[in-house]
Amino acid sequence: MSLRLPERPAGAARRLRRLMLASALGSSLIVLGACGSDSELERLGMPKPVTVEGEHTLDLWQGAWIAALVTGVIVWGLIFYAIWRFRRRHEDEIPVQTRYNLPLEIFYTVFPIIMVIVFFDHTIRVQNLVLNDENVAVDNTVYVVGQKWQWTFNYPEAVDGENVFAIGAGNDIPTLVIPVDQTTRFELRSPDVIHDFGVPGFLIKMDVMPGQPNHFQVTPKELGTYAGKCYELCGAYHSRMLFNVTVVTQEEYEAYLERQAAAGFTSEKPICGPTYAEAQVGLDPDDVDVEEVCE
Repeated sequence: MSLRLPERPAGAARRLRRLMLASALGSSLIVLGACGSDSELERLGMPKPVTVEGEHTLDLWQGAWIAALVTGVIVWGLIFYAIWRFRRRHEDEIPVQTRYNLPLEIFYTVFPIIMVIVFFDHTIRVQNLVLNDENVAVDNTVYVVGQKWQWTFNYPEAVDGENVFAIGAGNDIPTLVIPVDQTTRFELRSPDVIHDFGVPGFLIKMDVMPGQPNHFQVTPKELGTYAGKCYELCGAYHSRMLFNVTVVTQEEYEAYLERQAAAGFTSEKPICGPTYAEAQVGLDPDDVDVEEVCE
């Protein structure tokens, strides 16, 4: 009994193109139907952005998922089509033996390179939007100091030209207060080891490095309180490096600074807070070394 090759119908290529198009359109409609909504599932696992800059990050995240899912559906479609189309129908037949397909090999070499270039371009564009500090009107500046193992928040020249600060102490989680609808720049400093300042709702985090000033700015668009933490394993009490961010109105922001100043938490310049071992719950302003400037 001789072996025979399967016949190829004339419309096979046409059906393949239709299958690929249907797969791409179907996946696009499913994912695009989720964009712009407000649930965690529809944000594809990303936290809800509470800043203007965070919206750009979310758009990049969703766009990357759309591209990845469309690509995946096309690849899966081709795999299952090849399994079905070129399956063995008879015991005495063998599949078509194709040694190479030059157009196809060029395609699956060049197209992934194009995808990487496109992803890279969009990533750089969003990064520039989020970290852009040129021609940006900054309304407030906060010096964020990460020290072992707590946070100090400095508001330079906040009240009568003096620096106002808030310090976390022991189990007392500090609160960073910023006004809504205003651009606040965070100047990041560390006197000891590398920390990482981040708030999930901001969709950005950045290293706080000794000897290497870093900064970024955010424009919160919603009132509320949001949890933040250190994202860098920085030592024995890394897990204690928690803080809260409270977004308030401009009037509440100014009132907060006045209360801190009245309580004695002032200095000439931004300061480094005490270490975890030095600080106590209910820290008194007199216990703080205001001469330890952190710029």
